[in-house]
Amino acid sequence: MQTFKYRAQASDGSTVSGVLEAYDEFEAVNELRRSYPIVEDLQPVKQRRKFNVDLNEPLWVEDKSLALVASQFSIMLKAGLPMSRVVELIAGQTSDKLMRRILTACAADVSAGYSLARSLEKNGKKIPAVFIESVRAGEESGTLEQSFDSLKVYYDRAHKVRQKVKSALTYPIIVIVLAFVVVGIVMVVLVPTMIQIFENMGSELPLATRLLIAISHFFSRYWALLLVIIAAIAIGIFAYSKTDSGKINLSKLRFKIPIIGRITQMNTAAQVANTISTLLGAGLPITRVIDVVSRVLDQRSVGVQMEKCVGKLETGKALGDVLPEVENLPDMLVEMARVGEESGSLEDTLHTIGEFYTEEAERASDRALRMIEPMITVILGVFVAFIVIAIYVPMFSMYQGVAM
Repeated sequence: MQTFKYRAQASDGSTVSGVLEAYDEFEAVNELRRSYPIVEDLQPVKQRRKFNVDLNEPLWVEDKSLALVASQFSIMLKAGLPMSRVVELIAGQTSDKLMRRILTACAADVSAGYSLARSLEKNGKKIPAVFIESVRAGEESGTLEQSFDSLKVYYDRAHKVRQKVKSALTYPIIVIVLAFVVVGIVMVVLVPTMIQIFENMGSELPLATRLLIAISHFFSRYWALLLVIIAAIAIGIFAYSKTDSGKINLSKLRFKIPIIGRITQMNTAAQVANTISTLLGAGLPITRVIDVVSRVLDQRSVGVQMEKCVGKLETGKALGDVLPEVENLPDMLVEMARVGEESGSLEDTLHTIGEFYTEEAERASDRALRMIEPMITVILGVFVAFIVIAIYVPMFSMYQGVAM
């Protein structure tokens, strides 16, 4: 509910002002006109923000939380509980702080007679459009329990895929970061100490040692500049990724990266198939389904191309005819969509192919992890061998000179 400040004219011509609570401006105007024939001004009252930010509250609702909430809604609605009571109970039970805050706000709106989808749309800015649209379709068709069942399966599957992809990428990233830290410490701390010993030898140093000394001098002199450059590049990439063109171009680049590109393609295909199947099962028309899919895809470059499909579908084209124009979607997904349309079983066909690509994304993540681990080991081994040779070869020469 929102608070509005109003000024209106009463039946006797006098001007009155005050505040009232309503869901939106349209309801506020309708409420005022029951008492006053003319509404002169209506403004929402800005709420003062509290700055007691809870750093433990997540920035978005995770797939795992959405799956759990969808399961709870389905169970309680099938038990015959009224929607207002269901929202209130789930809000009190969920451990996700962001979801609890959203559902607590929704409980007041639903108790006042508003639909759950409309309330989620207002209060749940961090809830995916797939969730809200499926709830809306379920309310409109009277199959809300089935919609929540589908959402539970959908977000369970999405959570499983995301965890697999994260596990494939987290390990190499951590190892690479640690390797850079170790390199910095060796070059700035250890090597300068050894340089003083080598300079007192008075003999020509091996090529590997001279190269190591040059690298060490560079790191010692310019380490602060290097940190600034790395930070500037990271900030620049982050800022660019927030722009529309950045989201599209970085998404296209992700498909071209070896190993990661394969995982991204499989994950995107699974997301497209599973989302379309879920929304069709909720009762949405295909044009609305593709519109929602284009807005929720992780890869923005594919989402932009899906947006263009909406207009073509509205002219009467079939989904199987417009999907080939979307880049980076596997040919089998396109063909299965065409077969599903022709056989009248598009929802079931995409559900099946969605499960296939979900498993493919998991297998691709596992293969990537198995390939990356030995590559990192070899690279680190070469680096360690280089340092050992660069340091110990002149030391052996020095010991031989002393022995002679």
